[in-house]
Amino acid sequence: MSNETLFISDLHLTIERPEVTRKFIELLTTRATQARALYILGDLFDTWIGDDDFSPPINTVKKHLKALTNQGIPVFYIHGNRDFLIGKRFSEQTGITLLDEYSVIDLYGTSTLLTHGDLLCTDDLPYQEFRIKSHATEWQENVLSRPLIFRLLYARWYRLRSYFHKRKKSQDIMDVNQQSIQKVMEKFQTKRLIHGHTHRPAVHDLQINGQDAQRFVLAEWKKDSASFLSWSESGYKVESI
Repeated sequence: MSNETLFISDLHLTIERPEVTRKFIELLTTRATQARALYILGDLFDTWIGDDDFSPPINTVKKHLKALTNQGIPVFYIHGNRDFLIGKRFSEQTGITLLDEYSVIDLYGTSTLLTHGDLLCTDDLPYQEFRIKSHATEWQENVLSRPLIFRLLYARWYRLRSYFHKRKKSQDIMDVNQQSIQKVMEKFQTKRLIHGHTHRPAVHDLQINGQDAQRFVLAEWKKDSASFLSWSESGYKVESI
């Protein structure tokens, strides 16, 4: 096992994107097998309608995640805006550990805040309202109690609806709010933040209470491009698959 920690997000796995699934399996069966830990910061799947869903490529992904955790490699997961219904059953089937929406880890001596990133997009008021509603226990229980075929059809409708809604929104509204970043990093007393969601990979330097800080934005995985953030005691690298 090497002394490095890997971070990924926004793979949006679906049957329509087999190339991305193959890249993920490649990571799980090669580089990740030597890692200290793997953190998946949300939206591994393009949609998630319940732990009883068996649509491709879910079973394949489960199998390879379980194979990795069986080797003693810890895998941690933070829910995204697309797969926030991933639950205990999926966790047990794969061996992954589900983390809170904001989680702080000690990353080689530096307190580091992890999140998916959607909570930081506070300018997108309609989405934030939906997020509050959809994360309520009553709403989730109501959705998950419906027949699987109904949830599959609903997921397709929601994806189409989301696509057209995004076309109407400005890119700035869908990006993170700088004041929200400041507040959350002050709240958790961290000088490093790692997140995904915005599909705007970059490393941002900033100031938190007069001290140097950094924000790392993970990349979305696509058919022709996929990358991960690797961290070791000597620092970080952004690597392509």
